[in-house]
Amino acid sequence: MDITVTAITAALLALLFVILSFRVIRLRGSESVSLGDGGNEKLQRAIRGHGNCAEYAPIGILLLLIAELQGGNGLWLMIIAAALVLGRVAHGCAFAFTANNPPLRVSGMILTFGAILSLAATNLVLAL
Repeated sequence: MDITVTAITAALLALLFVILSFRVIRLRGSESVSLGDGGNEKLQRAIRGHGNCAEYAPIGILLLLIAELQGGNGLWLMIIAAALVLGRVAHGCAFAFTANNPPLRVSGMILTFGAILSLAATNLVLAL
C-alpha cells in the first residue's frame, strides 16, 4: 500500500523537529544554560516550541498513516498534511524564533487542530 503522503509529511516534520532542537541547543550554549531554561524567556519559548512539536506532530502523522492505509483520497490527505505541516511550522516559528507573535501562534494551532480533527473524522468515515 502506498504511504507517500505520510512519508513526505513525516520527513518534513522530522526536519522541523531537528531545526527546533538545534535552536534549543544553540540558545543553551549562548546563554550558558545546561539544564532547564535558567529563567531565560527566549530559551523558555524555544523549549516550548520544540516540545509542542513533539506533542502534536506524532498524532498527526499517525492519523495520516492510518487514513492512507485505509485508502483515503490522496488529494484530500495531501491538503490535510499540508495544513498540518504549515501549522507546525507557524507555531514552531512563533515560539522559537519570535519574541511574541500571537497571530502566528494562533494560526499554527488552528491549522494543526483543523488537520488533526479532519484526520480523525476521515478515519472514522473510512472505518465505518
